[in-house]
Amino acid sequence: MKLLGSVATVLCMTAVLISPAWSGDKGKNDEVKKAIEMAAAAKVTIDQAIKTASAKVAGKIIEAELEKKHNKLIWEVEVVTADNKVMEVHIDAETGAVIDVEEE
Repeated sequence: MKLLGSVATVLCMTAVLISPAWSGDKGKNDEVKKAIEMAAAAKVTIDQAIKTASAKVAGKIIEAELEKKHNKLIWEVEVVTADNKVMEVHIDAETGAVIDVEEE
């Protein structure tokens, strides 16, 4: 019985000591939750956004990211062109329409 009490004490102390480490993950968990919510709300998939960006700007896709700008979900797709320019193609995540293209 005494061993059981000692084990319980050690477990409680361990939980107290490592709980601050868990609290630092809260920000990361919030980011993940936000990303999941945005992905669920987007009607246009990342594959569709990449295909649309490729049709608009020739080159290699280096990044695609779902963002909220001006209270609107958009896909921001970065393309490196043949002349080594990085272009951003902004695509409406609800309609799939190209919003704009700009050089980064």
